[in-house]
Amino acid sequence: MPLTHDRLDFIQPTLNGPSADLESALSLAIHEHRLLPGTKLGEDELSEIYGVSRTVVRTALQSLSHSQLVDLKRNRGAFVSQPSVREAREVFEARALLEPRTANSAAERMTDAALVRLEAHIAAEHDALESGEPGKALRLSGHFHIEISRIADQATIAGFIERLVARSSLIIAIYWRRQSALCEKHAHHALVDAFRRRDGAEAEALMKSHLLDILTALDLREVKATNGSLRDILKP
Repeated sequence: MPLTHDRLDFIQPTLNGPSADLESALSLAIHEHRLLPGTKLGEDELSEIYGVSRTVVRTALQSLSHSQLVDLKRNRGAFVSQPSVREAREVFEARALLEPRTANSAAERMTDAALVRLEAHIAAEHDALESGEPGKALRLSGHFHIEISRIADQATIAGFIERLVARSSLIIAIYWRRQSALCEKHAHHALVDAFRRRDGAEAEALMKSHLLDILTALDLREVKATNGSLRDILKP
Protein backbone atom coordinates (compact mmCIF):
# COMPACT_ATOMS: atom_id res chain seq x y z
CA MET A 1 0.00 0.00 0.00
CA PRO A 2 1.62 3.31 -1.02
CA LEU A 3 2.06 5.97 1.62
CA THR A 4 0.59 9.34 0.74
CA HIS A 5 0.65 12.79 2.31
CA ASP A 6 -2.50 14.91 2.07
CA ARG A 7 -1.74 18.59 1.50
CA LEU A 8 -4.74 19.60 3.63
CA ASP A 9 -3.75 17.48 6.61
CA PHE A 10 -3.26 19.72 9.62
CA ILE A 11 -0.80 17.57 11.53
CA GLN A 12 2.62 17.97 9.97
CA PRO A 13 5.07 15.06 10.29
CA THR A 14 8.06 15.76 12.50
CA LEU A 15 10.25 13.06 10.96
CA ASN A 16 11.96 12.46 7.61
CA GLY A 17 11.75 9.53 5.19
CA PRO A 18 9.62 6.38 5.66
CA SER A 19 8.84 7.17 9.29
CA ALA A 20 7.44 10.57 8.29
CA ASP A 21 5.36 8.97 5.53
CA LEU A 22 3.94 6.40 7.94
CA GLU A 23 3.29 9.04 10.59
CA SER A 24 1.40 11.13 8.01
CA ALA A 25 -0.65 8.15 6.77
CA LEU A 26 -1.66 7.09 10.29
CA SER A 27 -2.39 10.68 11.33
CA LEU A 28 -4.68 11.05 8.33
CA ALA A 29 -6.46 7.77 9.13
CA ILE A 30 -6.99 8.91 12.73
CA HIS A 31 -8.35 12.31 11.80
CA GLU A 32 -10.64 10.85 9.16
CA HIS A 33 -11.94 8.39 11.80
CA ARG A 34 -10.92 5.28 9.95
CA LEU A 35 -8.74 4.47 12.96
CA LEU A 36 -11.02 5.00 15.96
CA PRO A 37 -9.90 5.93 19.47
CA GLY A 38 -8.85 2.82 21.37
CA THR A 39 -7.72 0.91 18.27
CA LYS A 40 -4.58 -1.16 18.85
CA LEU A 41 -1.74 -0.34 16.46
CA GLY A 42 0.28 -3.53 16.26
CA GLU A 43 3.85 -3.08 15.05
CA ASP A 44 3.95 -6.35 13.13
CA GLU A 45 0.65 -5.71 11.38
CA LEU A 46 1.57 -2.14 10.42
CA SER A 47 4.95 -3.34 9.19
CA GLU A 48 3.23 -5.86 6.88
CA ILE A 49 0.54 -3.45 5.66
CA TYR A 50 2.98 -0.68 4.72
CA GLY A 51 6.00 -2.79 3.78
CA VAL A 52 8.36 -1.09 6.24
CA SER A 53 10.52 -2.31 9.11
CA ARG A 54 9.35 -2.48 12.71
CA THR A 55 11.95 0.19 13.51
CA VAL A 56 10.21 2.57 11.10
CA VAL A 57 6.83 1.72 12.64
CA ARG A 58 8.12 2.21 16.18
CA THR A 59 9.64 5.61 15.31
CA ALA A 60 6.39 6.79 13.70
CA LEU A 61 4.32 5.65 16.68
CA GLN A 62 6.64 7.43 19.10
CA SER A 63 6.28 10.65 17.10
CA LEU A 64 2.48 10.28 17.07
CA SER A 65 2.56 9.81 20.84
CA HIS A 66 4.34 13.16 21.20
CA SER A 67 1.43 14.84 19.41
CA GLN A 68 -0.99 12.92 21.69
CA LEU A 69 -2.60 11.02 18.84
CA VAL A 70 -1.26 7.67 20.09
CA ASP A 71 -0.88 6.26 23.61
CA LEU A 72 2.09 3.96 24.23
CA LYS A 73 1.27 1.53 27.04
CA ARG A 74 3.98 -0.52 28.72
CA ASN A 75 3.78 -4.22 27.84
CA ARG A 76 0.57 -3.62 25.85
CA GLY A 77 1.66 -1.67 22.80
CA ALA A 78 0.33 1.39 20.97
CA PHE A 79 -3.29 2.52 20.81
CA VAL A 80 -5.08 5.42 19.16
CA SER A 81 -5.53 7.95 21.95
CA GLN A 82 -8.90 7.98 23.72
CA PRO A 83 -9.61 11.30 25.50
CA SER A 84 -11.72 11.20 28.68
CA VAL A 85 -14.94 13.13 29.28
CA ARG A 86 -13.02 15.50 31.57
CA GLU A 87 -10.41 16.17 28.91
CA ALA A 88 -13.14 16.70 26.31
CA ARG A 89 -14.65 19.49 28.37
CA GLU A 90 -11.24 21.03 29.08
CA VAL A 91 -10.28 21.03 25.39
CA PHE A 92 -13.41 22.88 24.36
CA GLU A 93 -13.08 25.30 27.28
CA ALA A 94 -9.56 26.09 26.06
CA ARG A 95 -10.77 26.56 22.49
CA ALA A 96 -13.53 28.88 23.73
CA LEU A 97 -10.89 31.02 25.45
CA LEU A 98 -8.55 31.24 22.46
CA GLU A 99 -10.48 31.06 19.22
CA PRO A 100 -13.03 33.89 19.54
CA ARG A 101 -10.31 36.50 20.12
CA THR A 102 -8.24 34.93 17.36
CA ALA A 103 -11.21 35.25 14.98
CA ASN A 104 -11.39 38.93 15.92
CA SER A 105 -7.71 39.39 15.09
CA ALA A 106 -8.10 37.44 11.84
CA ALA A 107 -10.90 39.78 10.73
CA GLU A 108 -8.58 42.75 11.21
CA ARG A 109 -5.84 41.11 9.13
CA MET A 110 -8.07 39.51 6.51
CA THR A 111 -7.05 39.70 2.86
CA ASP A 112 -8.85 38.71 -0.32
CA ALA A 113 -6.41 35.82 -0.79
CA ALA A 114 -7.13 34.55 2.73
CA LEU A 115 -10.88 34.69 2.05
CA VAL A 116 -10.37 32.54 -1.03
CA ARG A 117 -8.49 29.94 1.05
CA LEU A 118 -11.25 29.83 3.67
CA GLU A 119 -13.95 29.47 1.03
CA ALA A 120 -11.99 26.62 -0.57
CA HIS A 121 -11.92 24.83 2.80
CA ILE A 122 -15.69 25.18 3.15
CA ALA A 123 -16.30 23.89 -0.38
CA ALA A 124 -14.06 20.87 0.21
CA GLU A 125 -15.75 20.18 3.55
CA HIS A 126 -19.23 20.22 1.99
CA ASP A 127 -18.07 18.01 -0.89
CA ALA A 128 -16.81 15.47 1.64
CA LEU A 129 -20.13 15.49 3.50
CA GLU A 130 -22.09 15.05 0.29
CA SER A 131 -19.79 12.18 -0.68
CA GLY A 132 -20.49 10.40 2.61
CA GLU A 133 -17.03 11.02 4.07
CA PRO A 134 -17.73 12.57 7.50
CA GLY A 135 -14.24 11.87 8.81
CA LYS A 136 -12.65 13.78 5.95
CA ALA A 137 -15.17 16.60 6.45
CA LEU A 138 -14.19 16.81 10.12
CA ARG A 139 -10.50 17.04 9.27
CA LEU A 140 -11.17 19.82 6.76
CA SER A 141 -13.38 21.61 9.27
CA GLY A 142 -10.55 21.51 11.79
CA HIS A 143 -8.13 22.90 9.23
CA PHE A 144 -10.56 25.79 8.63
CA HIS A 145 -10.16 26.78 12.29
CA ILE A 146 -6.39 26.46 12.12
CA GLU A 147 -6.29 28.58 8.96
CA ILE A 148 -8.12 31.35 10.84
CA SER A 149 -5.46 31.28 13.58
CA ARG A 150 -2.74 31.54 10.95
CA ILE A 151 -4.44 34.48 9.27
CA ALA A 152 -4.52 36.17 12.68
CA ASP A 153 -0.70 35.99 12.55
CA GLN A 154 -0.35 34.82 16.14
CA ALA A 155 2.16 31.98 15.85
CA THR A 156 2.20 30.90 19.49
CA ILE A 157 -1.58 30.86 19.82
CA ALA A 158 -1.92 29.16 16.43
CA GLY A 159 0.29 26.35 17.74
CA PHE A 160 -1.98 25.86 20.76
CA ILE A 161 -5.08 25.90 18.57
CA GLU A 162 -3.58 23.35 16.18
CA ARG A 163 -3.04 20.90 19.03
CA LEU A 164 -6.48 21.55 20.48
CA VAL A 165 -8.17 21.03 17.12
CA ALA A 166 -6.29 17.75 16.65
CA ARG A 167 -7.49 16.61 20.06
CA SER A 168 -11.02 17.75 19.25
CA SER A 169 -11.08 15.39 16.28
CA LEU A 170 -10.58 12.41 18.58
CA ILE A 171 -13.10 13.77 21.06
CA ILE A 172 -15.76 14.13 18.36
CA ALA A 173 -14.96 10.61 17.10
CA ILE A 174 -15.91 9.23 20.51
CA TYR A 175 -18.67 11.50 21.71
CA TRP A 176 -20.60 12.89 18.73
CA ARG A 177 -24.33 12.22 18.76
CA ARG A 178 -25.30 14.00 15.56
CA GLN A 179 -23.50 14.85 12.34
CA SER A 180 -23.72 18.55 13.13
CA ALA A 181 -20.85 17.99 15.54
CA LEU A 182 -18.72 18.20 12.41
CA CYS A 183 -19.74 21.85 12.14
CA GLU A 184 -23.18 23.29 11.44
CA LYS A 185 -23.39 23.91 7.71
CA HIS A 186 -24.07 27.64 8.02
CA ALA A 187 -21.52 28.37 10.77
CA HIS A 188 -18.40 28.64 8.63
CA HIS A 189 -20.26 30.62 5.96
CA ALA A 190 -21.36 33.12 8.62
CA LEU A 191 -17.78 33.48 9.83
CA VAL A 192 -16.49 34.10 6.31
CA ASP A 193 -19.20 36.74 5.80
CA ALA A 194 -18.00 38.52 8.95
CA PHE A 195 -14.39 38.26 7.76
CA ARG A 196 -15.39 39.70 4.38
CA ARG A 197 -16.81 42.75 6.18
CA ARG A 198 -13.69 42.87 8.41
CA ASP A 199 -16.10 42.82 11.36
CA GLY A 200 -13.96 41.56 14.24
CA ALA A 201 -16.63 41.82 16.93
CA GLU A 202 -19.10 39.79 14.86
CA ALA A 203 -16.46 37.18 14.03
CA GLU A 204 -15.62 36.85 17.72
CA ALA A 205 -19.29 36.38 18.69
CA LEU A 206 -19.89 33.88 15.89
CA MET A 207 -16.87 31.79 16.83
CA LYS A 208 -17.93 31.67 20.47
CA SER A 209 -21.42 30.54 19.49
CA HIS A 210 -20.05 28.05 16.97
CA LEU A 211 -17.80 26.31 19.51
CA LEU A 212 -20.70 26.09 21.96
CA ASP A 213 -22.83 24.46 19.24
CA ILE A 214 -20.14 21.83 18.64
CA LEU A 215 -19.88 21.08 22.35
CA THR A 216 -23.64 20.69 22.76
CA ALA A 217 -23.66 18.25 19.82
CA LEU A 218 -21.50 15.85 21.86
CA ASP A 219 -22.80 13.17 24.20
CA LEU A 220 -20.25 13.47 27.00
CA ARG A 221 -20.66 10.12 28.68
CA GLU A 222 -17.96 7.50 29.02
CA VAL A 223 -18.00 5.08 26.09
CA LYS A 224 -15.79 2.26 24.93
CA ALA A 225 -14.57 2.40 21.35
CA THR A 226 -14.61 -0.76 19.27
CA ASN A 227 -11.57 -2.11 17.50
CA GLY A 228 -11.30 -3.40 13.94
CA SER A 229 -8.80 -5.14 11.71
CA LEU A 230 -6.00 -2.78 10.77
CA ARG A 231 -5.68 -4.44 7.37
CA ASP A 232 -9.37 -3.85 6.63
CA ILE A 233 -9.23 -0.26 7.91
CA LEU A 234 -6.03 0.74 6.13
CA LYS A 235 -6.37 -1.25 2.89
CA PRO A 236 -5.91 0.77 -0.32
